[in-house]
Amino acid sequence: MKYIDEYRDKEIVLMLAEEIKKASTKPIRLMEVCGGHTMSIQKYGIPYLLPKTVELISGPGCPVCVTSRSYIDRAVAYSRLEDVIITTYGDLIRVPGSTSSLDKEKAKGADIRIVYSILDALMIAKENRHKKIVFLGIGFETTAPSSAAGIIKAQMAGISNFYVYSAHKVMPPAMETLIDEGVLIDGYIGPGHVSTITGDGIYMNIPEKFGLGVVISGFEPVDLMQSILMLVKQFENNDPKVEIEYTRAVKPEGNIKAQEMLDEVFEYRDDWWRGLGVLKNSGLKIREKYAMYDAEEQIEVEVEELKEPKGCICGDILRGVNKPKDCKLFGTVCTPSNPVGSCMVSSEGSCAAYYLYNR
Repeated sequence: MKYIDEYRDKEIVLMLAEEIKKASTKPIRLMEVCGGHTMSIQKYGIPYLLPKTVELISGPGCPVCVTSRSYIDRAVAYSRLEDVIITTYGDLIRVPGSTSSLDKEKAKGADIRIVYSILDALMIAKENRHKKIVFLGIGFETTAPSSAAGIIKAQMAGISNFYVYSAHKVMPPAMETLIDEGVLIDGYIGPGHVSTITGDGIYMNIPEKFGLGVVISGFEPVDLMQSILMLVKQFENNDPKVEIEYTRAVKPEGNIKAQEMLDEVFEYRDDWWRGLGVLKNSGLKIREKYAMYDAEEQIEVEVEELKEPKGCICGDILRGVNKPKDCKLFGTVCTPSNPVGSCMVSSEGSCAAYYLYNR
C-alpha cells in the first residue's frame, strides 16, 4: 500500500535505529509538538529503539489538552440554553469543565451533536432555523481553515443562525515560549498536519533566534525515525535549520488557499494555553466583518466560576517538564473512562497515549 506499508517496514526502522546510534554522541532532548506524533511515538515504541543519548518529550501539541476549562464551561453554559444546539468534534465531548462536561449535559437532555465536519453543522443550521447552532471551533492551523470556510459558506448561503465558538490557536508562539522559559529542548519534531497548511516558514525564527533545529515529520515509524536522525545530525554538526521530512504532504509554501481563508476570517489575539498561560498573538479571533457568526459576541450566557482539579499535572506535562507517569493520578484516579485532566481525554493527549501503549 503506497505511503503506508513502506513507512512501517521493520528492516528500515531498525536500520535507522542503528544510524541514530552511530550518529548520536551527545545527550539530546527532542520535543514533538503534535498530538498525532505523541500517539505514534508511544504506539510504535519509538523511545525503546533509541540510544540512551536521545530523549523524546511531549509538548503542547494536543489542541484539546491546551484549551482552558473556562472554554468548556462556556460551551456547557451554551448547551443549557433551550434555543441552542451544540455541534462538536467527538474528542471534545468528554473533556471536563469545572463541574460538568458536554457528555454529562448531553445525558441530561441537552442537544449536543457530534459532527465530522463544519459542513455537518451548517446542514443542522439549515434544518433548524428556529435554533442557534454553535460549532465548537478547536484546533491549530490544521482545523482553523475549515472553520473559516464554514463561516464564509454561512455568509454566502445567508444562514443567520450559525455561530462559531473559536478556541483556535497557532503553534509558533508556544514553541518559542517553551524555549524562553528555559525548558531544555535541543530540537523540535515539527507538526506534520499543521505544516501542510502553513508550510515551513512559520518555524524559521526558531533556528535563527534560538539555535534549535526543526524537522517537520510524518506519522509513521519510518517518518519519525528519519526525522530523529535528521535532528541528531543537525545537533551533532551544530547546524540548526528547518527541514521537511514529510515531503509527500508538506510543501515549503504550504496551502495558499487555506492561508487566504484564515487571513480573511480570523485575526490574532492573545490566548491562554494550559501550562503556558496567556501567550501574545497565539489565538485566532473572528474578525469584526464576520462578528455575526461569533458565538462569544452574539450569545450572552452566564458562566460558572472556574475550578481546576487538584493533583492534575497536565500543564507540566504539556510543557515537557514532567511525563504522565510522574502524575500521582495517572492510571488510578485518572483513566480514559474517568479523565481528571484533558491530557487523558483526547486521542492525541500524552496521558492517553501513555495509558494505551506505555503503562
